[in-house]
Amino acid sequence: MTFPTLAITLTDEDATRALAQALAQNPSLADATLSLWGGLGAGKTTFTRHLLRALGAQGRIKSPTYALLEPYDDLPAPWGRLSAWHFDFYRLQDPNEYEEAGLAEVFATPGLKIVEWLEQVAEHAPAVDLSLDLSILDDGQRQARLQAHSACGTALIKGLHK
Repeated sequence: MTFPTLAITLTDEDATRALAQALAQNPSLADATLSLWGGLGAGKTTFTRHLLRALGAQGRIKSPTYALLEPYDDLPAPWGRLSAWHFDFYRLQDPNEYEEAGLAEVFATPGLKIVEWLEQVAEHAPAVDLSLDLSILDDGQRQARLQAHSACGTALIKGLHK
């Protein structure tokens, strides 16, 4: 089975915010795993901040680069309450640290999981519903390439066409 892809040019941060807000309207996000790809400075954490804000997160939204994960409990999403976790595996030195830290248990619970640097956990990587690959274009704009990997990811991409 083939899953859909979608490429979007993000002209500025407002366009990144708009993409995050559009995704946040989709109830399929309630139990999705998103993987964010792109080099340092591509906008992964910025996108995540906008997405969490659109889902109702209050206060400071910080990068989990050193903590590995930041939890967000009982968010008042547009379609209902949810829990979300933002993971950043950039600093993992050994893929086995994923298991040793008990992170697989978090992925087994319902809720939204947003993961940066998934490649750091290699064979331990959880199944992903939607990957978002951010790249910086020559003119400084960014491109977001969304790739569905499941029915949930397909629903998220289709929801952007409304």
